Amino acid sequence: MPSVERAAVVSIVRDGAGDALERLHAVAARCGVALVDGDDADLAIVLGGDGTMLRALARFLGTGVPVIGVNYGRVGFLTAIAGAELEAGLERAFAGDYRTVELSTLEVTVAGKTSVAINDVVVAGGTLGRMIELGYSIGGEELGSQPCDGLICATPAGSTAYNLSNGGPVLVWGLDAMVLTFVAPHALVIRPLVVPRGPDVMITNLTSDLDTTVLVDGQQVGKLATGAEAVVRVGSQPSLLATLPEVTFFHRYAATFGR
Repeated sequence: MPSVERAAVVSIVRDGAGDALERLHAVAARCGVALVDGDDADLAIVLGGDGTMLRALARFLGTGVPVIGVNYGRVGFLTAIAGAELEAGLERAFAGDYRTVELSTLEVTVAGKTSVAINDVVVAGGTLGRMIELGYSIGGEELGSQPCDGLICATPAGSTAYNLSNGGPVLVWGLDAMVLTFVAPHALVIRPLVVPRGPDVMITNLTSDLDTTVLVDGQQVGKLATGAEAVVRVGSQPSLLATLPEVTFFHRYAATFGR
């Protein structure tokens, strides 16, 4: 990678981050890197955790600007640099010592409006303790209906989040696919399903007299009345995650889940 001349900054600094922004400005000045607003940047620097990384990846989607993270969150699975190593890590990144990973996104269409998910699309009930019933088809082929608490459609990046906590598999970064995982399905044999790019996933609310909610990366984007449908597909544009060469997916996986 060529060296970085201009860098954007996304920061939601929590307690414990201290003088992270001041340290970032000092490193940038030492390396001759201009800190800018907007899309006119070679690299975006995130000071925060996975939530801030998701917002930054969505913010720079389609701009060609990769996003690298310095971890000031609880887990920081998407980040590449520990907070204590900010100077050393960013000096390497500014010198071009990083690689870019393309992460598949999802597109969901509800009532004619399409939204893009970096992490996941979730269809869930809005009434605590009440089960919903969802029908689903893939590529026009019906797979039946399922009483459940909801359905998660996760990207590879999102597969280690809500999907994993509900027993879904981890998808390695680089796979051009999504995984469907039901939340608390009322069945003994239902299992998650990995779907490649190409076929649309159609989710229908079959619950009598109860709307379901459609969430994109945790934010509500619409509701499905009884009989209404959401269409989910692997997105047309990947998000661009920057990382130090040795901080691979498997390095992160072992550090986070291998204990």
